[in-house]
Parts: sequence; structure tokens; C-alpha cells
Amino acid sequence: MTPNARTQRADVYTRITDEIVAAIEAGAGDWRMPWHHDGAAVTRPQNVTSGRRYRGVNVLALWIAAEARGFASGLWGTYRQWQGVGAQVRKAERGTTVVLWKQATSRVDDENDDGDAGHGRVFARAFTVFNIAQVAGYEPAPVAMLPEGDRIDHADAFVAALQIPITVGAYDAHYRIDLDHIFMPPFAAFRDAAAHLGTLIHECAHATGAKHRLDRNFAERFNREARAIEEACAELTASYILADLGIAHHPRPDHAAYVASWLRVLKDDPRAIFTAASKAQQAADWMHDRQPQIEAIAA
Repeated sequence: MTPNARTQRADVYTRITDEIVAAIEAGAGDWRMPWHHDGAAVTRPQNVTSGRRYRGVNVLALWIAAEARGFASGLWGTYRQWQGVGAQVRKAERGTTVVLWKQATSRVDDENDDGDAGHGRVFARAFTVFNIAQVAGYEPAPVAMLPEGDRIDHADAFVAALQIPITVGAYDAHYRIDLDHIFMPPFAAFRDAAAHLGTLIHECAHATGAKHRLDRNFAERFNREARAIEEACAELTASYILADLGIAHHPRPDHAAYVASWLRVLKDDPRAIFTAASKAQQAADWMHDRQPQIEAIAA
């Protein structure tokens, strides 16, 4: 690998991490993180050509861009992809950086990869995408969304299919790894069904890290900040799943204690959010794999 290529790769991690840090700092006052979503941004960003959903840290990058620029749609594509569907990116439009994970092809690559995308020895290559709001000449097909009640029912069935033991009636929500058991407060303790599901899926995300599931452990990489990164991973997992299910993901004030730790780790290690997002994607994939009908999620 040439020094220039190594610098460009480092810039990818730094550029995306800096945007995420800025978004976290902007929302820290009311505990709103970049992965919280509602309204038009409730779904996971989608590619215009393949129709598949983006994954991992790309979801965060595109949510942040949509929020910052007021984009109402989650449909994205590269300049050439928009041209391929008969559309044209408007002049002076600024694209959004996302990453494509590439397999290491040499020993040098292998020694300098990120290794956190969940598919062996891989590294990030940057490319630029544009939102549908930035192009002319394209009319998307209408998308029908189920009524909220049906989406909540679907989400309840989604959680049940995971077959993770749950006891209701606890004083707070938590997962005990020694018992492999989730404990939840009564439903009445939550603001609404979406808030209940957000908390429950967050705890299910913790459960995916158990040794007999994904065997996830951040202690070696992050030392004292391992718990904070695990919390970020669970929050990201919940955000991905709730977006896939079409349910809003609102801030949880009890996670305010982790904000300073998240910021400290991300500023010290530009690859940390890539690791957390990758592990969250693995957890989300594990959950989808346990459903009777598996949806296609983008690469």
C-alpha cells in the first residue's frame, strides 16, 4: 500500500467520525443522538439502483446528512447510479461520503485493514452518494407503509421470534448475561409502544453478545470504555432494527451518562464508531436471520 493510499484510508475514518462526533455534540443537550430517528427518516437509507438498504456506519452517515440538510427521503445513489435511472444530480450539489468494504488483497493490506466489518479482513474505501432531493428527473414509486398498529404488532412478533427469555415487572430494563435473561419494567412505565419496543430491542441487542450467540466482547479493544461502547452498539442495533420495522427511535435520558464516554472514545480512535456500527450490524443481521421471512439488507 502506498503512503497516499494509507492517508486516504485514514481520512475516510476521520471524516465520517468527525461528522458523527459533531452530530453527537449537537444533540447532547437533549440526549438526541445521530441514530435516533422519527418522521420521514424512520426507515433505513436505501440505494436507488439496487433497492437494498445501506448497512453499518453508512446508515449513520446518511441519517446525519439527511437531518442536517433537511432531506425528507432516504433514497440515495452515486452520480452514475442516478444517471443510470435517467436522473441528473444538480450542479453545485455536495455529496455525502459513505464507505464500501473491500477485501484485503495483499499482506500489506491485511496488516493495515480495519477488520471490523464482520466479514474477515476488510478495509474501507470512500465513495460519494447524493440524495433524491439533490437530483432532477426522477420520480420514485410510491411506498405504502402499514398503519402504526400493524407495525407495532409486527415488531412484537419480531422480538418473540428471537426466543430470548424476558421477564416483565422489573424496576428497570436490563439484560443479565449470567442468566441469559432480559428484565423489563411493566408496559405502563413507558411513554408509548414505540418507547417500550426501543428499550426492549436495545436489551435484545445486549443479549446477542452472549457467548452462545455472537460472543461479543469490547474489553480487549476499549478497556475501561468497553461498557460505553457496548451501550453504543446496543443503541445502534436498536436504531437499525426499529428503522427496518418502520418505528421511531426516540432518545433515552438514562443513556446521557454515556455521551461523554462515547465522545472521548470517538475522538481518540476514529475507527471506534466503525467497530460499534459493524458489531451492531452483526447483531441486527442475527435478529433478522431468526425471522420467518428474511428481508434483504444492503451491502
